[in-house]
Amino acid sequence: MPGILLRWVVTTIAVLIVPQLVSGVTVKGVPTALVAGAILGILNALVRPILIILTLPLTLVTLGLFILVINALLFQFAGAIVPGLVVNSFWSALWASIIVSIVSWIANFTVTGGPGERTVIVRRWGDDQTIEMHRGKEDKWE
Repeated sequence: MPGILLRWVVTTIAVLIVPQLVSGVTVKGVPTALVAGAILGILNALVRPILIILTLPLTLVTLGLFILVINALLFQFAGAIVPGLVVNSFWSALWASIIVSIVSWIANFTVTGGPGERTVIVRRWGDDQTIEMHRGKEDKWE
């Protein structure tokens, strides 16, 4: 649960940064950014994987660049849902989605410790004991 909240805060901060860099996007305040961050998180978790599977041939032909279009459409859709988040055009949504992706990626990478950190939870069938193992940056299990 803390991971979800952390990603929500990171996405909210990224949404607040976007209007300073993209002229076609406006956010009316922190509450709007909080709602936009939550909606973007839900859309990215539920709708984005379905769109990626449905457009897989086009994504393969464009060597993955079509995912940028999917991200832009989801950002534009979030702008249509969230009152106070105004996205003027597709190009504004494209640049905004790129900025949100980069800021979120950097912040999540920094906060979670990078790609070397892993957590594995093992539960055996019929056993009430749960074993949680954590591998840190030095590739050691704790």
